[in-house]
Amino acid sequence: MAAQLFYKTSFSSIYQKGMIPASNKIVQLILSYVKKKTNGQTLETAVDVGCGTGRYTIPLAPHFTKVLGIDISESQINVAKQYNSADNVSYMVAPAEKLPLKEASVDLVTAGLAAHWFTFDKFASEAGRVLKTKGCLALHSFYPTIDIEYKDLSHELNAVMSEVREILYQYLDKRVHKHMFDQYQELFEAVPLKDKEWIPNIPVTSPMSISDIMRFIRACYMFQAFMEKDALKAEEFFKTTQEKFLKIVGEEADSAVLNFCMKYYCVLACKE
Repeated sequence: MAAQLFYKTSFSSIYQKGMIPASNKIVQLILSYVKKKTNGQTLETAVDVGCGTGRYTIPLAPHFTKVLGIDISESQINVAKQYNSADNVSYMVAPAEKLPLKEASVDLVTAGLAAHWFTFDKFASEAGRVLKTKGCLALHSFYPTIDIEYKDLSHELNAVMSEVREILYQYLDKRVHKHMFDQYQELFEAVPLKDKEWIPNIPVTSPMSISDIMRFIRACYMFQAFMEKDALKAEEFFKTTQEKFLKIVGEEADSAVLNFCMKYYCVLACKE
């Protein structure tokens, strides 16, 4: 099962180094929503569920008295603790479906690139239990298809990305990714809170070098699943892909900054 990869220490390290950095645009969207719903009152507690290595946990620290990152994977939590840079952030191993928090004790429950892995009805029930009145729920992720823009070479670069998708999509967890492909619409409909909104198609562009892109490919659980099935073939695919990118960009390859264009989506809800 693909989810088991997240329990491996070796994968958690690769994931931390290669996954796309947190989007400030998405973080600000969530914070604006929370501040609007809470009428600007002091925000005490935020909980990042399925926090992984803490990429979306740390940006919450300046805005809350305390922030708790929760993940079911001990190896992900260990890496998160290693990279923790905020005194008011702590981490805990726990399942999304049984949050170790008191009823009505939390201002924000958030999950970034994670809710599609949860048993969602149980998680949503738990989120509703721990949220204060006017507390908020925020779920977000990005569409699995990513485009690259760079000068007049975008078409060639995206042809390579299409080849990458064709190979890696063979290792998709289809049960999980149906939620990513419908931009969380089904999860939005399943949220039991009445005051809610769904925001699809949020454009986010991240500057990436070719090395960054290759680290991202290696950090995808689909590539790691490929590695488990046939390590030699996976490494050959990785090497060939990198060579194609380098050849397309040419002499500028070492210094080139490419635009990694993603389509995010967000589910926001408030407990009445």
